Amino acid sequence: MKSKKKTSIDQLSIDTLRLLSVDMVEKAKSGHPGMPLGAAPFVYTLWGKFLKHNPQSPRWYNRDRFILSAGHGCALLYSLLFLSGSGLTMDDLKAFRQWGSKTPGHPEYGVTAGIDATTGPLGQGFAMGVGMAIAERAMAGCFNKPGYNIIDHYTYVVVSDGDLMEGIASEAASLAGTLKLGKLIYLYDDNDISIEGKSSLAFTENVKERFDSYGWNTQVIKDGNNTSAVEEAITKAREHRHRPSLIIIRTNIGYGSPKQGDPSVHGEPLGWDAARKTKEFFGFDPDKSFYVPQEVTNNFEKMKKKWATEEAAWNKFFESYKKAYPKEAKLLEKYIVGHINRNLKENLLPFKIEDGPMATRTASGKVMNQIELYMTEFIGGSADLAPSTKTMLNGHGSFGIAGMCERNLHFGVREHAMGAIVNGMALHKGLIPYSATFLSFSDYMRPALRLAAIMQTHSIFIFTHDSIGLGEDGPTHQPVEHLSSLRLIPDLTIIRPADANETVGAWYYAIVTKKPIVLVFTRQDLPIIDEKKYNVIENTQKGGYTLNDCTGKPEILLIATGSEVQLAMGVHEKLLARGIKARVVSMPSYEIFMAQPAQYRESIIPANVKKRLIIEAGSTPFWRGLAGDSGDVVGVDTFGASAPGKIVMEKYGFTVDNVLAKAMVVLGR
Repeated sequence: MKSKKKTSIDQLSIDTLRLLSVDMVEKAKSGHPGMPLGAAPFVYTLWGKFLKHNPQSPRWYNRDRFILSAGHGCALLYSLLFLSGSGLTMDDLKAFRQWGSKTPGHPEYGVTAGIDATTGPLGQGFAMGVGMAIAERAMAGCFNKPGYNIIDHYTYVVVSDGDLMEGIASEAASLAGTLKLGKLIYLYDDNDISIEGKSSLAFTENVKERFDSYGWNTQVIKDGNNTSAVEEAITKAREHRHRPSLIIIRTNIGYGSPKQGDPSVHGEPLGWDAARKTKEFFGFDPDKSFYVPQEVTNNFEKMKKKWATEEAAWNKFFESYKKAYPKEAKLLEKYIVGHINRNLKENLLPFKIEDGPMATRTASGKVMNQIELYMTEFIGGSADLAPSTKTMLNGHGSFGIAGMCERNLHFGVREHAMGAIVNGMALHKGLIPYSATFLSFSDYMRPALRLAAIMQTHSIFIFTHDSIGLGEDGPTHQPVEHLSSLRLIPDLTIIRPADANETVGAWYYAIVTKKPIVLVFTRQDLPIIDEKKYNVIENTQKGGYTLNDCTGKPEILLIATGSEVQLAMGVHEKLLARGIKARVVSMPSYEIFMAQPAQYRESIIPANVKKRLIIEAGSTPFWRGLAGDSGDVVGVDTFGASAPGKIVMEKYGFTVDNVLAKAMVVLGR
């Protein structure tokens, strides 16, 4: 048992956090007690001595950002938020991992006040932290003035062995070092234990040398219970303004419990008897659960006052900034709140038929450069593919090279990290970030896409080269299953425009909706649809609409997306020539269309028109439900081939004659 000698208020607070975490896991009968027991000293030191935030005002803009990338240790974070006055109650702690609680099994942005990012998939938090630091650097570069560092905060991330094993961490760390993100400080809980046993079973690298090679400032603390060493290390890290920092802290997983150092303590409750012995070790009454000494409550009350004072001081500072730089202050407020420039819609000019044919990737690049004139918070880049994805913002330099207020990011060939970094930038708020790569490489980004959908961040993901139509690069680069696969992610909106004007509508929707959007564009040129005739830009924002129609009830519906809309229009013309009534429906976004009122959906795709042919150069199973038993799908259910794009499309049946033949089969003729 621990000595009964007088304990400092900091140590008593640390031990209280440890045991609250243990009690949460015990009551839930599931969770991860090991990390909170080992990591509580350094996390408490960060929060109590350094973290600039106000839990009672969790979205204060100039706060330091904190990410628990090792999200399995969230019981510790919830305990901190409870004691810090974020709005969590003791009942919330007791409802840990239960239905509808504010204390879910991993941190969830938007569910619990004070959570800056949803974490759990290891490595994602690591990369999102880099995104937050990029956003801070960009905002500071744009708005700080002599004597007015109005944007000035750090990003702190707690990472684990598992985080550093994931490849995404290597990508993100490499970019952070390249960009010299000195306001980025990571605390590595080096407990040498993973679920299967010692980390050395699969992880023997020299982490310090690895991060030294990335250009990081690294420090090592041999005893994670030494809070003085932690405080000194964070202080030194904050002095390195041009190098991100990794503080490697050696801890004991499950410290103070009978299961200390045992892999089982990572993800299993201690058990009642072991929990009692753990409380005895820390000098607490073993029969008390969810106990907070009054001294600890008083300690956190003092912290609350300090945190509130910091926010109040910044608010006063901002008032002074507004007087000195009124124009910049007004723009900064717009960035923070996220107001959409009212001039955007009327200034997104439609394309004329004579402007085409034009690849939608090319049209997208032109629209982006219209947007940036009215949305100066627009920022992003590609995975070393900007000339192909057409995502360079003209007239702007390279972020981190030309300056820190530039809007062209260079992610390098790092798709894994790129998606998560964009999410981190979106979570930071103040910017509208985008990323770009080929659609076939969206697989690398799937965890980030999924988290964007869970968090509902304003992340924009651009994917070009959207089908077998890209041609010569062959099946490795030709997406087949990707569109359908992305549509299966809940709350993620995919838009695949049929032409340049649908591209305008897609981009406007992506900007104003403020939710995660996937924009999918062609490499090959496509004719431009008449905006005046079809009201394309407005109709695109409904997800699906009628292009070509017939008089009276149609006998068959031709439903197409993207480049295949032109095929549907060609088939429609031939059907009408044969006296067959047909309707062409352009479906740029299944998700947006299905969210429209039932009356509108019925007006476009009537339930009593059973003959339907859906056309998309991708896998077919997704569309079978909409096609129905009386319909069919023209698609691609094998991998592509290397040849000129036009030839590949023809060989795979994407010709007017072949689609017409399919339509006649559906019609039973």
